Amino acid sequence: MSDDSRPSPVGDRTSARTAAVIPAAGRGVRLGPGAPKALRALGGTPMLIHAVRAMAASRSVSLVVVVAPPDGAPEVKSLLDAHALPERTDFLVVPGGDSRQESVKLGLDALPPDYDIVLVHDAARPLVPVDTVDAVIEAVREGAPAVVPALPLADTVKEVEPAGEAGEPEPVVATPERARLRAVQTPQGFDRATLIRAHETVTDDVTDDASMIEQLGLQVVVVPGHEEAFKVTRPLDLVLAEAVLARRRLNDGF
Repeated sequence: MSDDSRPSPVGDRTSARTAAVIPAAGRGVRLGPGAPKALRALGGTPMLIHAVRAMAASRSVSLVVVVAPPDGAPEVKSLLDAHALPERTDFLVVPGGDSRQESVKLGLDALPPDYDIVLVHDAARPLVPVDTVDAVIEAVREGAPAVVPALPLADTVKEVEPAGEAGEPEPVVATPERARLRAVQTPQGFDRATLIRAHETVTDDVTDDASMIEQLGLQVVVVPGHEEAFKVTRPLDLVLAEAVLARRRLNDGF
């Protein structure tokens, strides 16, 4: 994107349009062999569809961009077409890259110019409640350049010197103050121009987009996350997600 076409930072974001980018190009090795993680079934429906519906559940989100595996865009497009999705929301599928960071950048590049707020959401967090999505959007509208939902930690955390080989004992070097730590979730919300600048500037391999904003020297703020917005990474997570989904269907007809 050239400097002339780059969106300008939004002053009054109260009426800004919001798009969500869902990178779904990963293989999900820790869930074992089989389909890519985002395409694994949860309650009979691919996790990706649950994640797309979670973003579209917010009335503030009018576009969802799904970033598919590099050679899997047609399959993902067919998948979206085969499932009922909100008619008020537009959907777009683009091929991704070799890394999550590259895939998010490709999703950003595909956004029409009239979107000033961008959510980036993990396809492996299929059950994030709409209230969490709305809280993130509202914080960006109120002026924050970057917003992350997060939860306080229940466990004490130790900083260690990593072992040379897997399974070896690791010496503890520090015990961070737990009250100051948070476990970060998604969707993470951004002023679009700021996120584009971060992706054009930061070349380090990062685990989330908010880290890129921090490297620009800008403030990232935290809003309350939700216990059901956990990431489905291991087989046990899938069992828990099935239980949450079953409870929702029983209680809410979800």
